[in-house]
Amino acid sequence: MAVDPRGSDLKRYLAEDPGGPVVMLNLLRFAPDGGRERYLEYVEHFRVHGGRHGAEVLYVGDGSTALVAEDGQAWDAVLLVRYPSRQAFSDMVRDPAYGEGTHLRTEALSEAVLQATVPWASA
Repeated sequence: MAVDPRGSDLKRYLAEDPGGPVVMLNLLRFAPDGGRERYLEYVEHFRVHGGRHGAEVLYVGDGSTALVAEDGQAWDAVLLVRYPSRQAFSDMVRDPAYGEGTHLRTEALSEAVLQATVPWASA
């Protein structure tokens, strides 16, 4: 399972940019041996380097009781991060200083969903 965005994913992400800030939904499944602890190391790295690109953690929490989900669809944790723009996220991903710690995220996760969201106009 993929846990990191690829170059083609980032190109499509930027091409579909509706403008404005973006909130990224992160659904996380930790690797069985020490994944949670490794992810916490990544979070510390992310706070330093993501913050330089305007990233703001809106919510982080453990998955709990899945009320509507098929087997295997429950997640260990959920993270919502707001970026000032899709370009800011892309700039962070391309930042060599940020890149030095991305192996922590890769090693921590067995599966992930990273999905950009677009706010509803009526909300």
